[in-house]
Amino acid sequence: MKTRIGILTSGGDCPGLNAVIRAVVRKGTTAYGHEFVGFRDGWRGPIEGETVPLDVHAVRGILPRGGTILG
Repeated sequence: MKTRIGILTSGGDCPGLNAVIRAVVRKGTTAYGHEFVGFRDGWRGPIEGETVPLDVHAVRGILPRGGTILG
């Protein structure tokens, strides 16, 4: 069964969040077939419907980037 999972970060600058987002998306997608969506800019994302699809391609190359790709 395919499950759709949302990822929300607090919106602040926190080292390591890109690595966590990448690991969750890669493992969840490849091992379990889950679908992921990221909520943009902390709690503003779910309130205003600001989302971004997250797949293996979307999280490729994000490790050296500062902050979080979700804002």
